[in-house]
Amino acid sequence: MMSALESHEKSHIRHRFLVPRLSLMMFLQFFIWGSWSVTLGLVMAHHNMSLLIGDAFSAGPIASILSPFVLGMLVDRFFPSQKVMAVMHLAGAVILWFVPQALIAENGTLLITLLFGYTLCYMPTLALTNNISFHSLKNIDKSFPVVRVFGTIGWIVAGIFIGVTGVSASVSIFSIAAVCSVVLAAYSLTLPHTPAPAKGLPFALRDLFCADAFALLKTRHFFVFSLCAMLISVPLGTYYAYTASYLADTGIADVSTAMSFGQMSEIFFMLVIPLLFRRLGVKYMLLIGMLAWFVRYAFFALGVSEEGRFLLYIGILLHGVCYDFFFVVGFIYTDRVAGEKVKGQAQSMIVMFTYGIGMLLGSQISGALYNRLVAGQTVPQAWVTFWWIPAISAAVIALIFLFSFRYDEKERVE
Repeated sequence: MMSALESHEKSHIRHRFLVPRLSLMMFLQFFIWGSWSVTLGLVMAHHNMSLLIGDAFSAGPIASILSPFVLGMLVDRFFPSQKVMAVMHLAGAVILWFVPQALIAENGTLLITLLFGYTLCYMPTLALTNNISFHSLKNIDKSFPVVRVFGTIGWIVAGIFIGVTGVSASVSIFSIAAVCSVVLAAYSLTLPHTPAPAKGLPFALRDLFCADAFALLKTRHFFVFSLCAMLISVPLGTYYAYTASYLADTGIADVSTAMSFGQMSEIFFMLVIPLLFRRLGVKYMLLIGMLAWFVRYAFFALGVSEEGRFLLYIGILLHGVCYDFFFVVGFIYTDRVAGEKVKGQAQSMIVMFTYGIGMLLGSQISGALYNRLVAGQTVPQAWVTFWWIPAISAAVIALIFLFSFRYDEKERVE
C-alpha cells in the first residue's frame, strides 16, 4: 500500500511541476535562437558580408524543408522526442562553436555552410518542443500558451542580455548560443517521457515521406491554413532578416533591446489567447494575426521620418499579435486536426511550410529587394518602398484566408 501511495505522490509532484519544467524548456529553446539570430545581420555587416544577409537567413528555411520530416517520422515511430531533442541540441552546439571563426575570416561560404548545418539541427526542435508539450499537458488550449510564453521571455532576455553586455554586433553571440545549447541538451533528458505513438507498427516507404501528414491537406480548411501559413511567412522572413538593419539606419542605437519590445508584447498576447479562443475561435484569431502583419509593415514604411518614429515602435509592439495569433494558435489548431498518430509529422509539416518554404522565399525575395532598393543608399527613405511590398502582400493573404477558410470549432480527429 505504501508503494502505491508513494507512486501516487511522485506522480502528483511531477504533474504539479510539469508546467514549470516545460516552461524552462521553452525559455532555453528561444533564448538560444534569440541570442544569435536577431542581430546576425549586424554582425555580418561588421565583417563585410552585408550582401550575404539574405543567403544567411535562407539557411534556416532550407533546413526546415529538409530535416523536420525525417525527425517527425523518427519521433512518431522510433525514438522518444526528448532524447532526439537532446542529440540535436548537442550537435548544434558543436557547430555553433566554429561560426565565429568563419566571421572573423570573412569566409562567406564557410559561414553559410555552418549556419545551414546548425539549422538542420535546430529547426526540427521547434516541432519537438511542441510535441513534448502537447503530449504532456492536459488542457492544451489553456496550458500551452502559458508554457509557450516562456519561450518569448527567453527571446527577450537573450536580446537584452546581448544588448547590455555590448556583444550584439560581436561574434560572441554564437559562443553564448553554443553554451546554452549544451545546457538544453542535458536538460532535455530530464523532460517528460514522450514516446513514439506509432512505435512497433509496420514501416512502409510512405512513412519516410510522411504521407499521412500530407494526407491532412485533403481537408479543405487545413489546406487553406497551410497555404496561408506558408504565404504569410514570406513577409515574416523580411522582418527577421532586415528589421535590425532598418532600425540601425533610422538612428536607433540599441537595436536588440528595441526589437525585444516585440517579444515583450508577445507575453501579454500569449496570455490572452485562452481568453479569446472561446469568443473569437480559430478563424478570427488567425485572421487578426495576418492583418497585424499588414499594419506592422505599413507603420514601418510610414515611420521612416523623425516625426513618425513612434510608428516604428508600435510596429515592433505588434509582434505579439502577429506571431501569437497566427503561429501559436496555428500550432494548437494543427494539434487538433492531426490526430494522435501523426502529431509529430503534422507539426513538422507546418514548420516546413512556415519556417521552411515561406521564410526561404521571404529571405530570398527580401534580399533581392534590399540589394535593389536599399543597398548603397545613405538615407533612411530608401526603405519606404521596401516595407510597402510585404505590407500589401500580407493584406492580400489575409483576404484570401478570410473568404476561403471554413472550420467547425467542434471538429476533432481522434
